[in-house]
Amino acid sequence: VQLQASGGGLVQAGGSLRLSCAASGRAFSTYNMGWFRQAPGKERELVAAISRSGASTSYADSVKGRFTISRDNAKNTVYLQMNSLKPEDTAVYYCAADRQAPWTRVRSESAYDFWGQGTLVTVSS
Repeated sequence: VQLQASGGGLVQAGGSLRLSCAASGRAFSTYNMGWFRQAPGKERELVAAISRSGASTSYADSVKGRFTISRDNAKNTVYLQMNSLKPEDTAVYYCAADRQAPWTRVRSESAYDFWGQGTLVTVSS
């Protein structure tokens, strides 16, 4: 599957952005999906993940209550709604697809088989 992330940009602290990740192929509903981010000089970290059906989600503690992950299997797209953005949210955001790992591994980067190219989010103070 190929993943195309979009929606990044420059926003002031307190603002909002919505990221989208469009997937090619017919098997989108069979993948767990995740959003990761990597800030300059830091390791890539999980931001949020969503199960194949969308019934389960998982968030990093740093974004709980501010970010919402969702998916539309009919459109082969996963979203990340980001509200109350902070300068520390500045990073390149990547979407990823997990083909067969169980939900218990969804927070692990190694569970993901396919990665998008990343979209830059910059939050100014």
